[in-house]
Amino acid sequence: MEQTLQVILIATGALVVALVVVIMLFATAEYSAGRKNRGEIPITRPPAATGLSSTFDPKQVSMAELEKATHNFSPDLIIGRGSFGKVYKAHLPHAGLSTVAVKKLSQDAFHGFCEFRVEMAALSKLRHPNIVTILGFCDTGSARVLVYEYVPNGSLDKWLLLDTPSETPRSRLTPSWETRINVVKTIRSRLPLSWGIRIKIVKGVASGLAYMHNLQTPIIHRNIKASKVLLDNDFEPHIADFGLARIIDGSLSHVSTQAFGTIGYMPPEYVQGTTMATATGDVYSFGVLMLEISTGIRPDLPFKEERNGKKVWLVEWAREKVAQNGHMEILNANIYRPGLEESRDAKFEE
Repeated sequence: MEQTLQVILIATGALVVALVVVIMLFATAEYSAGRKNRGEIPITRPPAATGLSSTFDPKQVSMAELEKATHNFSPDLIIGRGSFGKVYKAHLPHAGLSTVAVKKLSQDAFHGFCEFRVEMAALSKLRHPNIVTILGFCDTGSARVLVYEYVPNGSLDKWLLLDTPSETPRSRLTPSWETRINVVKTIRSRLPLSWGIRIKIVKGVASGLAYMHNLQTPIIHRNIKASKVLLDNDFEPHIADFGLARIIDGSLSHVSTQAFGTIGYMPPEYVQGTTMATATGDVYSFGVLMLEISTGIRPDLPFKEERNGKKVWLVEWAREKVAQNGHMEILNANIYRPGLEESRDAKFEE
């Protein structure tokens, strides 16, 4: 816990410059507001933007409809992939749904029919503007498929690729298969995210985390990172894969989800082998995400430090810079490059 607090303080110190302080203030306000409202969301409340519904039932979609909509799960329609499975862009007008994201879960994602149904019961009740909404599902045979709302501007990590000039270590990394999809080509033709939009993203992620952590039965994400934050046309963030985590029963302190995550975003206790996932772990990962948003540096890959050439991780590098009073060196100067539409800041800082 001491190590966790130290790194969070380092991340905070890295953001002391005025613009980044604003980000922190927004995030703290959003997360604190959610904690104050703990237990005030009634289970019987009808569907609403920030409520919890006990009546919403996701649409059950047939495998035939899904295969038709995804061209038999064609690789050409893949828009994402992760530990739970691949995600495809699809159109399901005959199922009463328009453009959607179809996540075909890996065979070992769920161990049985009953377990999947239990998870679906929880997923169908989640209602928050910063959480990706589940619209339907399919559980034919051994197949387990989820249908989500489609979030058109793609994942945050692709947008953060724009932060780094060509001469920096990050851009010399070999592009993954994901950088070849159309959404990334579109992103690369645009400017980096303005500070106003970054504040909006941090504020939204904080709000979504607070909502999930403060449900009567809290839900832990376990893997908060840039690729799990999807952006809509207004750059409002939507956290993906939240419902795929196990539900924590707050009345049973010994019951928890299995610790999980991505190196660089994971808190020290996860790295050291703990089997317990906690809300504190999510908050730590969120702190690392804020640092990534401010620096444009990936936390999950080490990079060579310019002065001595040694490989360092983002949090380690930030710690050293703060200790040397090098706060300004942490911030991503590329955001201020000529031509950046700073006028967007005013809109999102209202």
